[in-house]
Amino acid sequence: MKCKKCGKKASIHMRQHKLPLCRDDFLAWIPQQTQRFIDHYEMFDHTDRILVAVSGGKDSLALWDVLVNLGYQADGLFIGLGIEGERNYSAESLAFCRAFAQARDLHLMVFDVLEQEGASIAQAAQLTRRGREKPCSVCGLTKRHVMNRMGLENGYTVLATGHNLDDEAAVLFNNTLHWQVGYLQRQGPVLDGRPGFIRKVKPFIRFYERETAAYALLQGIEYIYDECPFSEGATSIYHKETLNRLEADRPGAKLSFYLNFLRAKDSMHFLAEQERSDLLNACSQCGQPTSAPGKCAYCRTWEQVRIQIEEGKPPA
Repeated sequence: MKCKKCGKKASIHMRQHKLPLCRDDFLAWIPQQTQRFIDHYEMFDHTDRILVAVSGGKDSLALWDVLVNLGYQADGLFIGLGIEGERNYSAESLAFCRAFAQARDLHLMVFDVLEQEGASIAQAAQLTRRGREKPCSVCGLTKRHVMNRMGLENGYTVLATGHNLDDEAAVLFNNTLHWQVGYLQRQGPVLDGRPGFIRKVKPFIRFYERETAAYALLQGIEYIYDECPFSEGATSIYHKETLNRLEADRPGAKLSFYLNFLRAKDSMHFLAEQERSDLLNACSQCGQPTSAPGKCAYCRTWEQVRIQIEEGKPPA
C-alpha cells in the first residue's frame, strides 16, 4: 500500500480515515493533527505553562514529545505510586520518564507517594475502606489530587494528560451504560479551570491507541510496555475489548461514538448536576476545593492511613 501523500510505501494505514502514510508523513501528521485539536478545542496557547502528567507509557511520553516539538512550554510530572508486581513497576516507569527527560534536557518533577504520605498506594488501600480488592480507588483519588496540587502550586496554567480515543471511548461507554450524569457532564477534551482547579486538557483525545503507539515506536521513544499489575480484570479493559470488536467490523465506530457525544452534549441537561458541583468548600487541611465539609477525601483517606500505621497496623 502506498502513502497517500508522497506515494512511498506506507508504514501505517488508518482505516477510519482511509489514510495510509509512510513513516515521515505519519511523524509529521501526528503533530499537525495535535495542533489542530489544540486549536479546535481552544486548549491553550504558547503563553501557557503546561504540566504533562507522565507515567512512563507510550501515550504520555509521546504527548510530551509532540508538545515540546510544537514549541510549547511543557514540563513533566511523574507520580510514584509504589506499585511493584513481578518487577518494581513504579521504579521502572520512573526510569523511562527520567531517561526521556534527560535525553531532551526537559524538566521532570517527581512526587513520591510513599515519601510524602508514608505508604504506597497498595499499602494505603489495605488500610482504608477504599481498598477493597484493588487499590484503584485510592490510586485515582491520589493522582487527581496530586496533579491538581502540583500544577497550581508550581505556577502551571494547564495540566495535560495523554488520554487517547480508546481510553476516552471506554470511559464514555461506561458512563453511558450507567448514565453517570455528573461524569458525562465533565467528560470532554477540556475541563475548564476555576478557583482551586487547574485547567485540564487531553490533546491526544482523537488519536487511536495504535496511532500513539506507532508514533512512539517510529519516533524512537522508549517506554514501559507492561500494564499496571492491578489492571488485570478491570472494567475499563473489558469495555475497550468490546469497543475493539465493534471497531473491527466498523472502522471509525469509536471516533464516531465519541464525536457524536460531544456534539450532542450541548443539548443534554446537566444543569442540576452543575449547580451541585459549584457548591464547594476549601479543605480545612490542604485548602483544595471539596464538596464535603471540613477535610477533602484525599486528606481524610491519607489521615486514616497514618492513624492505622501509628496504631501499629503496618500493611503487609
